[in-house]
Amino acid sequence: MSILKHTEKSITFQMRDEFVLVEPYGADCIRVRATRNNTVSDQGWTLLPPKDDSATVTQKSNDCICLENGNMKAEVCRVWGGYRIHFYKNGKRILTTREEGDPVRKYSHVEGDNYQIKALFEANKGEHIYGLGQEQTPYFDKKGSSSELIHYNTKSAMPVIYSSLGYGFFWNNPSPGRVEFTNNHTLWQADSAYQMDYFIFAGSTPAETAKIYCDLTGYSPKMPSWAAGFWQCKLRYESQDDLLEVARKYHALNIPVDAIVIDYFHWTEQGDWDFEPSLWPDPKAMCDELYAMNIRPVVSIWPTINPHSRNFWQMNNENMLVRTENGQRGTFEFYGLQDFIDPTNPRTREFVWEQIKKSYYSYGIKTFWLDEAEPEVHPQQFKNLKFYIGNGAQTALTYPYYYQKLFYEALEKEGEKEIATLTRASYPGSQKFGAIVWNGDIPSTFQALFESIVSGLSMSMCGIVWWNSDIGGFHQGDIESDYFRELIVRWFQFGLFCPVMRLHGARKKPEGYVPRHPGVKEISGGDNEIWSFGERNFPILRDLVLLRNRLKPYILKHMDIASEKGTPMMRPLFFDYYEDEKCYSIDDEYLFGDDIIFAPIYTQGATERKVYLPEGTWVRTTDKKEYEGGKEYTCHAELDEFIAFCKKGAAVIEVF
Repeated sequence: MSILKHTEKSITFQMRDEFVLVEPYGADCIRVRATRNNTVSDQGWTLLPPKDDSATVTQKSNDCICLENGNMKAEVCRVWGGYRIHFYKNGKRILTTREEGDPVRKYSHVEGDNYQIKALFEANKGEHIYGLGQEQTPYFDKKGSSSELIHYNTKSAMPVIYSSLGYGFFWNNPSPGRVEFTNNHTLWQADSAYQMDYFIFAGSTPAETAKIYCDLTGYSPKMPSWAAGFWQCKLRYESQDDLLEVARKYHALNIPVDAIVIDYFHWTEQGDWDFEPSLWPDPKAMCDELYAMNIRPVVSIWPTINPHSRNFWQMNNENMLVRTENGQRGTFEFYGLQDFIDPTNPRTREFVWEQIKKSYYSYGIKTFWLDEAEPEVHPQQFKNLKFYIGNGAQTALTYPYYYQKLFYEALEKEGEKEIATLTRASYPGSQKFGAIVWNGDIPSTFQALFESIVSGLSMSMCGIVWWNSDIGGFHQGDIESDYFRELIVRWFQFGLFCPVMRLHGARKKPEGYVPRHPGVKEISGGDNEIWSFGERNFPILRDLVLLRNRLKPYILKHMDIASEKGTPMMRPLFFDYYEDEKCYSIDDEYLFGDDIIFAPIYTQGATERKVYLPEGTWVRTTDKKEYEGGKEYTCHAELDEFIAFCKKGAAVIEVF
């Protein structure tokens, strides 16, 4: 006989092999936990403590109890063979758990107290689903698709979505798994977990819903002014002299560069976390000169280490590394078999920062590029990984969160106020550590440009308000080809209207390329500065950098809003125009703050495209012509032009 009970603030349901707890978690939010174990766990992973709620519980009948919390209501009803939960927003049903003969939650024992867990819900006809983080896909609307919940290079799994029905859903299980939004069901699966744990929340608008999610997982800090400018980067500056030569040229040309990146293998050995002295002989003098030009140095950090590193044996013996449950050490092959540091261990975070502080921070380097943040293990057998916080089958998705936590909390402890890290992966809560996420090593193609638009918008619906891509894509870019020279301009235009504007890539080396530093361990790619892509392109790209500099006050204003309310700067049209049904089907134009709509060109050879403008009067930035909203227009833009509109009366129009 199943037991359905309630308190003033919660509902419990118990039957053979399952215990369920439904309760509020802050305003307008309901949390559901279910387990085959004797009780649910209070493990919140990356959650913040709940804020006040207005929840009330009412028993409607012996077989049905209702919990109401602001906009949200959950109705738990006993049915034959189990129970069903109906979720409502302002009285309208938005989601229902699904019965399929057995109890709706599917459990398959894995080991100890852990199970493969599946949660099934009824599919809603006509619903649109957005979020889930980033991967190389052209589908912004995830309805009709499935996705692995796993991190790898170019994919960052964020198990949170926003529905066109006006609610958000957060799957609070850092186990790798999968999710399906098919026409016959919605499925969330954790491959190994103690319990099922999810949140359903809803504000009156998408902006209010985004704020509730940030109440759960955290808000981004205030963006530093320099981070809103132009970042220069390439694979890779081989030496201090190479880097300074580029910085000095930008400075001489009066082209503002706010950050320049010292990429990987500036070190002697993975896990040493310092400069190779023969190529970087005076980091302090280098940093002083860069700061004098108002350029911030950014240094790449890898979490890899091997026995040749001076730090390896201490970290290995004190269990500061990710270990394997079976077999020998080593999970990544790159210049030898590498291990990964374990940032889930507080001692690891302390020890690694001690090395970083001596080798970088002491010279004035305060910003770090956290590469390999997934981490990039091969093969991806997470159950063979042992972290401080548990086996990888249950915890692996939190790795980037703790990696970012290491640097944010250390810099904060040093008294730094402007903290930002560039990182290749994220997890819910990463935003509160100043994580600037990018979408990894993507190809230099127009298809990848479009997929980057999708990635940026998808991440914005997951609380990641600081986002960017490698302008021009990462690999296969030939700077002498007409294809790439067109691509770099269109991608630069997209980068102008991204939260962070960063030029990067491993460009093809010219025929007969001779390394500037013979014997260097990892040679540079081709040139990747704005003067590297032909005489025609240079003034176009220069003007875009200058325009970005003029846009900084506008960008920082909206980043301040993001830090207070969780409203992303780069966001889909429906975020503001949620009553306009057409906006839910648009995936290739977006709002950049309150007052700008940007419609990127992402097709080779294209000089025009259709643009939909929502209600209001909009002014094109190029000719200041006015357009009536609620209509679609065909807009023209030669290679040296882009398509953007400002709200009539918005002060930002004067910047263009």
